[in-house]
Amino acid sequence: MAKYMLIMRGTDESNAAMMASIDEAMAATGRFIEEMIKAEVLVAAEGLDDPSRGAVVDFGGEVPVVTDGPYGETRELFGGYFLLDVATRREAVEWATRFPAVRGSKLEVRRVAEADEVPGSERI
Repeated sequence: MAKYMLIMRGTDESNAAMMASIDEAMAATGRFIEEMIKAEVLVAAEGLDDPSRGAVVDFGGEVPVVTDGPYGETRELFGGYFLLDVATRREAVEWATRFPAVRGSKLEVRRVAEADEVPGSERI
């Protein structure tokens, strides 16, 4: 088994569309989560707070620069995630395609690296 993260990404427009029907979106997401629990593949799931309450630490210069949200020129925002424990990437993608997403949003599928795959992890 391997862990895969399904990363929810949205735009201002897709987030507004979701908020316009938040009760329906939450009910559909709840059903999706229940399916994953019954299939015993869900490890964790979390949504993130509004980006206006966050900050970005930019390491592009000599010293870190902190910018409070919202993040003006961001085209997509990371809105939350599901962490699955499944046998294959294909299975993770199958789960991702079942997510009740609003038009314009995306769900990125990424395998979580095992500790021994991370360079230098033996020193941590």
